[in-house]
Amino acid sequence: MNKTPFTDVHIALGAKMHEFAGFYMPIEYTGIIDEHLAVCHSVGVFDVSHMGEFWVKGPQALAFIQGITSNDASTLTVGKAQYTCFPNEDGGIVDDLLVYRYEDEKYMLVVNAGNIAKDWDWCVTHNTAGAELENASDRIAQLAIQGPKATEVLQRLTPVDLSAIPYYSFRTGEFAGCPNVIISNTGYTGAGGFELYFYPSDAMTLWNAIFEAGKPEGIKPIGLGARDTLRLEMGFCLYGNDLDDTTSPIEAGLGWITKFAEGKDFTNRAALESQKKEGVTRKLCPFEMIDKGIPRHGYEIVDAEGNPIGVVTSGTMSPLLKKGIGMGYVKPEYAKAGTDIYIRIRNKDLKASVVKAPFRK
Repeated sequence: MNKTPFTDVHIALGAKMHEFAGFYMPIEYTGIIDEHLAVCHSVGVFDVSHMGEFWVKGPQALAFIQGITSNDASTLTVGKAQYTCFPNEDGGIVDDLLVYRYEDEKYMLVVNAGNIAKDWDWCVTHNTAGAELENASDRIAQLAIQGPKATEVLQRLTPVDLSAIPYYSFRTGEFAGCPNVIISNTGYTGAGGFELYFYPSDAMTLWNAIFEAGKPEGIKPIGLGARDTLRLEMGFCLYGNDLDDTTSPIEAGLGWITKFAEGKDFTNRAALESQKKEGVTRKLCPFEMIDKGIPRHGYEIVDAEGNPIGVVTSGTMSPLLKKGIGMGYVKPEYAKAGTDIYIRIRNKDLKASVVKAPFRK
């Protein structure tokens, strides 16, 4: 299995380790609920160095991104980031990702760890614009410092004014004495905070500095288990669960990142534009359990008569709400907030209600 620059630290701290996307990653330290609440109320640190990073450079960089992603990257200015996806020719999603405009003719794509090889092949194969591509995944490490006290902790370590970095924006500067650190405000937890991109050689300097600075706030390392429950409470999609090669961005409620701007001829545009106009046969919807039960990926969703109407894609017991929550694809007539649906759990049809995301306000 692959390792991150922090793998030995996770093991030394007693983390429960497991394979994830080909990497040996910490799933939890003191428990998912404890770690989840620490991020909601204070500050926690996630090792997300397993994520992939591709540089796109040169005069044709924007043309390449416009042709391969669903969102309109022409609206990005230097220092801004954008959530988007790679549509495939069959109406599904190759991956969801972030696009950073680093310089006028230089962009960084941040892709999911499990899709690095697939995404890289997709980019190379679809580089008809002739952009300069570089897979820098092995040369960039990343930490996500999340929670309402994250900004206060991190500001002690950098001259960069963190309060001047709006949501979906970034700056590059010195951090804990390390140069050229990308400080990004995109967040996957809904709790506030920043992501740091840096050279692996600076990894332990940054880790030690962050944990020393965060001692007064009781800063904690956080595993991927709590990262999943945090993103689900916000209604954020996870590739491989809620998104995959067969789910379209329109079905997934990602019409807002699917832009049909004039002159933007991206992969499968015509079919997605037709879906947006004519509707789809299923929609991703968030739901809360009314009956006691925990929904899980793959559980069947049925109507009051027990007829199949969909499937659960993500589910958990919400640490904050203390009830089962989830997301799943259902027939469009069942996707409206307030609609009663039923989750088949161990041959019992347990009542749930469709709601609006986020679950955690």
